[in-house]
Amino acid sequence: MSFDYSPLLTIATDEFSDIVDRAENLNENLRVHLKDGTFVDAWFSVRSKEQRFAFHWERREKDGSIYRHNNIPDRKWSFLKSFPKHFHAGSESNAQESNLSDDPSTAFRQFLEFVREWLRSNTK
Repeated sequence: MSFDYSPLLTIATDEFSDIVDRAENLNENLRVHLKDGTFVDAWFSVRSKEQRFAFHWERREKDGSIYRHNNIPDRKWSFLKSFPKHFHAGSESNAQESNLSDDPSTAFRQFLEFVREWLRSNTK
């Protein structure tokens, strides 16, 4: 059994066409290619009792940064109030609380909205 990424693909291409070039379902994850040459991966695991997820914005080739919300219970972030949810803000070592929804579609929209706002604020 695998996660159905088709609703997220539609969200990316229809609601975020101003920043999204294309999206592809890679079966294990959804890859969203952005117009600035970077990409976002959305990943869900349906293998455990609790749904695990990660939304990862790969920017290392552009500026060395990554941005990722996930709920994988990494003990080094257990001090965060939102644990196991956490947000890697710019690097693997900089984790903060995550306020993403538990609903996959809502969380994906929230993450892509973060990407959109970041691009608006940091791209000239």
